[in-house]
Amino acid sequence: MTIFRKTPIACLLAGSAFIAAVPAMSQETLTIDGNGGTTLTGTPLVEFDEPWAMTFLPDGSMLVTEKAGALMHVTLEGEKTEVGGVPAVAYGGQGGLGDVVLHPDFAENDMVYLSFAEEGDGGYGAAVARGTLDRSGEQPALRDVEVIWRQDPKVGGQGHYSHRIAFGPAGSEQEGYMFVTSGDRQKQDPAQEMDVNLGKVLRLNEDGSVPDGNPFADEGGVAAQFWTVGNRNLLGIDFDSEGRLWEIEMGPRGGDELNLIQPGENYGWPEASNGVNYSGVPIPDHNPDEDGFNAPEASWTPVISPASLLIYDGDMFAEWQGDALIGALSGQALVHVALEGDSAEEEERFSWGSRVREIEQGPDGAVWVLEDGSGGRLIQLTPGDEAS
Repeated sequence: MTIFRKTPIACLLAGSAFIAAVPAMSQETLTIDGNGGTTLTGTPLVEFDEPWAMTFLPDGSMLVTEKAGALMHVTLEGEKTEVGGVPAVAYGGQGGLGDVVLHPDFAENDMVYLSFAEEGDGGYGAAVARGTLDRSGEQPALRDVEVIWRQDPKVGGQGHYSHRIAFGPAGSEQEGYMFVTSGDRQKQDPAQEMDVNLGKVLRLNEDGSVPDGNPFADEGGVAAQFWTVGNRNLLGIDFDSEGRLWEIEMGPRGGDELNLIQPGENYGWPEASNGVNYSGVPIPDHNPDEDGFNAPEASWTPVISPASLLIYDGDMFAEWQGDALIGALSGQALVHVALEGDSAEEEERFSWGSRVREIEQGPDGAVWVLEDGSGGRLIQLTPGDEAS
């Protein structure tokens, strides 16, 4: 059951350079009961037009992408300012402005990474750009923006870009490397082809160049980028406390997957899936003992349409430490999945009737979600009925 009551948002970080003096708007606070007995309090902050991703700046304010091409700076009072200098995007279908991620040394270099869809010869493709966030003027802006990676080739249609970004955590073997998910663009076969970078997880240097030691480098050409192959539409990646990379992807009709990503592995798409094609044509189920493909650690049929992945490591939800939180679109929920070693099992779902596009962890350990679509809200989640 979901109950609503009126309350102003009051959780502000003192000393933030971007906190405005405008009074916060009164918002409806949500009491959200999970199907496993846990209760969350949701405090909406502000609305967006088709938000897609977010990240926290060191001062506690946020950057939020809107699919049509706007990058917004957001204070904890809910004041929004558009950031200038964002590359033009190809908006339509599943395409537009996508992920936003800070360089691991952002506090020293102010560097921001964006993914987006672009148009070019052959159709459309995803790209990753980086630039320096300049906050010295009245309006923040990205400076010296350069595109450092592109899907190859561009193809028709505007689906399955994926284009999530994650940096290897400090102290891990992957520190300093950038991981990018590249969807199959709804073409299926490219996920198994070694001369195109579609349907893959990629490992790159922070400037988009290819590092030594990638598992398919001996194949030559673009395969030197590949970390894994045989992936479909990969809309969330994150590292756990052991430095292992997890990935969530949409299946076809059934078979959404949570995968522990291992370098050099083939995840089977489109040769194996726990779902079936939209046409109704069956696909062999994952059977790693016979097909040699890496099977998912968890899968969902009916689908939940996963759109983001967070491995939680905060203190506010101590019982969630080390577990996965998944934003579900058709599932209209935040899905809590317990991770134990190499195994994964759904623990609980929290639903308030909205499609969940993005999940991020705040500096204090609160969980923040972006609802999908026009009017999608940014909501802070805290334990129980404790208002933020």
